[in-house]
Amino acid sequence: QVQFVESGGGLVQPGGSLRLSCAASGINFRFSTMGWYRQAPGKQREAVASILSGSTTNYADSVKGRFTISRDNAKNMVYLQMNNLQPADTAVYYCNTMSGGRAYWGKGTTVTVFS
Repeated sequence: QVQFVESGGGLVQPGGSLRLSCAASGINFRFSTMGWYRQAPGKQREAVASILSGSTTNYADSVKGRFTISRDNAKNMVYLQMNNLQPADTAVYYCNTMSGGRAYWGKGTTVTVFS
């Protein structure tokens, strides 16, 4: 059974930082492309960052230079370091992978950036 558990969200002021974590189970993690998505209130879910099994990374333009995705294959963990957070980053953040033609999601962790 595929399961993702996200953690690390919270309240932060503009310019602050947070580190999100995602614990994965039920997948062949080291060979899986892992992603972070987010959904802001009233908006569609959007891709934030992804990391391939070989650790190649991709980022949405809106977070380039501020967010860093990483993985620890020994621990089946994926991380999202978020720096210089802005109110527009307020959203629920989800861990994601595709397996067997299906998308899998965690329940999300909430990030709120307030001034």
